[in-house]
Amino acid sequence: MSDPRTAREAIALVADDFSELPYVQEPLAGDGPIGWPGYSAARDRAAERTGESESVVCGTGTVCGVPAVIVSFEFRFLGGSLGEGTGARAVAAHRLARARRLPVVVLPATGGSRMHEGMRALLQLQFLARESELTRAAGLPQIAVLRNPTTGGGWATLGAGSDVVLALPGAQVGFAGSRVRPADADPAAYTAESQLAHGHVDAIVPAAELRAALGRWLGLLTRPAEGPVAPPRALGLPGASPASTGREAVADARHPDRPRAPAYLDAHFTLREEISGDRCGGVDPGMRCGFGRLDDGTTVAYAAQCGTATRPAGFRTAARLVRLAGRLGIPVLTLVDTPGAANDPAAEHAGAGPAIADLFAAVATARTPLTSLLIGEGGSGGALALASPVNLWATADSYFSVIAPELAASILKRPPEEADTTADQLRLRPQDLLDLGVVRGIVTP
Repeated sequence: MSDPRTAREAIALVADDFSELPYVQEPLAGDGPIGWPGYSAARDRAAERTGESESVVCGTGTVCGVPAVIVSFEFRFLGGSLGEGTGARAVAAHRLARARRLPVVVLPATGGSRMHEGMRALLQLQFLARESELTRAAGLPQIAVLRNPTTGGGWATLGAGSDVVLALPGAQVGFAGSRVRPADADPAAYTAESQLAHGHVDAIVPAAELRAALGRWLGLLTRPAEGPVAPPRALGLPGASPASTGREAVADARHPDRPRAPAYLDAHFTLREEISGDRCGGVDPGMRCGFGRLDDGTTVAYAAQCGTATRPAGFRTAARLVRLAGRLGIPVLTLVDTPGAANDPAAEHAGAGPAIADLFAAVATARTPLTSLLIGEGGSGGALALASPVNLWATADSYFSVIAPELAASILKRPPEEADTTADQLRLRPQDLLDLGVVRGIVTP
């Protein structure tokens, strides 16, 4: 099927079956709560044109065998706008989800709040935000699939407020609709692709692949493993042993052929789906976060550094992952591998300190067990922020240090050639970390 244009086409695109909720809705009195001239007639025309009685269709269905509550918007009904009837249906859907312990799938296509009902329509945003938060507090996942267009309050509540946000290619996505933007605004800024690039959407999924992708996500988010999980096996050379000196440990961790996080993730999980972005305007490709399936079919959340200096967006994305996993009862695995936090001016402007602080807080208060494996460089606080305080392991080709040896030498006013000697003095080898009580053990291939 091509990109869905109607609410029911969108449901048919993703669901194996669907049963609509029975709606209890008071008939419209006159021209509505503020007496908008011609509102009653406009609703009648919309109903005749679409075959729907409101701008949203709600019910239960299964997506690749996973039961879910589905909320789908009908844009042809007064621009998919949110009125009192729309809000009442969406509220009922969330309450049903909580009663039956089901995930919520939202398929928005909306232009925002319904002007014909004035402030009574705008208030629906508060009601929807409250229901979404109650569903979140109940530990139930919410996934949004952004259709064209998704703007205004619908984007700012049911869309952006979901745990995972997918979007169809080319969809118009933005708080400002096309008729209320500055005259010189770049239309490209209001697209799903732009929202992905700036950390507000997790993935762009073509319509033909949407059901399978949504099924994978629902399967992952509803089948948590029991934690704490064991650390992955090491991917180094068989029989490899920890370095004999600090300088060798640093060289091993920085070796260009050492296995990195993607190799560990591929080896450890049979299936993975990733979240993207910090929801604050940033994306860090060096921090991979998502959910993976183990051999037994259960799910573990992961946050993995890829060997680069971690940027503020990376720390915030990892914190988002840890908190989401906690709400859903999913244990977390982190892979530590970074020379440290990015320290360029752009990183400072983006809030490196607050972002690191937020990740430290998320890990310290994690609601599910967190296991960490040091697979390469452990550079100072930028690495420690992602490490479990009680369940940290190390590979033989790794090191952890209060600061990189070169920087330590500089701080101590030593010449650069003394960086190797400084590395030896820092006691940063895996076996040193074990002796110091920093790690629980050294994993083997």
